[in-house]
Amino acid sequence: MVEHSTADQVKPTSKTLKTLIFPSLNPTFSFLHLPQNPPHTHTQKSTYVDVYMKWKKDPYFDSLDQIHKSIVLKPIISLKNLIAQNPNGCIPISDVSKRGIQLEVPMKVARFLRLYPSIFEEFTGPKHNLPWFRLTPEADEIDREEKRVCEESREDLRDRLKRLILMSEKKILPLNIVQGMQWYLGFPDDFVRNPDANLDESFRFVEMEDGLRGLAVESSEKVLSVVQRNAMKRGVYFGAPMEAVEFPLFPSKGLRLRRKIVGWLEEFQKLPYVSPYEDFSHLDPDSDVSEKRVVGLLHELLSLFVEHSAERKKLLCLKKHMGMPQKVHKAFERHPHMFYLSLRNKTCTAILKEAYCDESAIGRHPLSGVRMKYIDLMRESAAILKNRRVKNRFVDRLDSHTEIEDGKEIAECSYLSDRGVQN
Repeated sequence: MVEHSTADQVKPTSKTLKTLIFPSLNPTFSFLHLPQNPPHTHTQKSTYVDVYMKWKKDPYFDSLDQIHKSIVLKPIISLKNLIAQNPNGCIPISDVSKRGIQLEVPMKVARFLRLYPSIFEEFTGPKHNLPWFRLTPEADEIDREEKRVCEESREDLRDRLKRLILMSEKKILPLNIVQGMQWYLGFPDDFVRNPDANLDESFRFVEMEDGLRGLAVESSEKVLSVVQRNAMKRGVYFGAPMEAVEFPLFPSKGLRLRRKIVGWLEEFQKLPYVSPYEDFSHLDPDSDVSEKRVVGLLHELLSLFVEHSAERKKLLCLKKHMGMPQKVHKAFERHPHMFYLSLRNKTCTAILKEAYCDESAIGRHPLSGVRMKYIDLMRESAAILKNRRVKNRFVDRLDSHTEIEDGKEIAECSYLSDRGVQN
């Protein structure tokens, strides 16, 4: 009988079986199964580095009122529009008291309106003593300025909408998503609802899947992103396909990257730049070039917005239509020299650093100045309420002091009366 050695009796491992079943995985014979020059091999490599850094607070970006008061300003503007659109220029509280969720008001509507006396003026209505509200003269003046700016900037607003849609994979976006982006893009409420006045012949309404109605754009002209235009001005980009363009970086004070991450970032900057307006179907979604495209898309998206920022969760609705990965939020975390994530207001706000560190790189939105005037009225309202509280405390203190004095006088009178009786 032939005896088998211990080595002969060892069962083949799963790795050995995989190599036998899939011989193309055997590196020794891999050249027999791979094409000699596969397309895009120089751009499709994946050298993923696990970029994880502890979040670093930046006081400058956390102090920008135009960003962090924008969340509260949105329902203020919605309520302001309802009052301004009323023929009488005023509304009873019953008109809006049950529309708080729709208007994104974070508390009871009446209480919210009373928080901003510099914007909303309260008075007693003609019937049933219900509270009514109208705009203060200051708010009414800013409202007229806002309408004038929107009218004068119609072409600019139309171009921003066109760019948003052209960044989508099929150059179509559902109307509900377009309307959800209106606040960030600076559109008036009726911008899309009034296409004859606001849209040109390149826009068309289409029927989409699941019965959704969409807005499409037909355009044959080449659209350049902000990154491409600025690189051309610097003379480092010439418009060739798959040309490398480096992103402008703005490190926060005290933020240091590990050596491994610094090396990865240097190589990442040298990769070809794929514009968010270009076809990306040939890209491997797991490649570094695909990640650079996503980062460029987020950069372009935030550059279109009024405050060049947005709540991170509000951008998730664009993933499906713009070819962004499932974990697109990781792109903000992996590129802290381009984006800052603020945790104020109990939410996460993504901010494009370039817009605030290099004013010449990204033009101001035409409505940014108008919104700052509303924010100034919000500050005035806070000062008015503070003065009221101080005054009320003073009155209460004065009343209590008067009561004490009155009590002393009564006690003295009683004492004197008692002595008179005894005498």
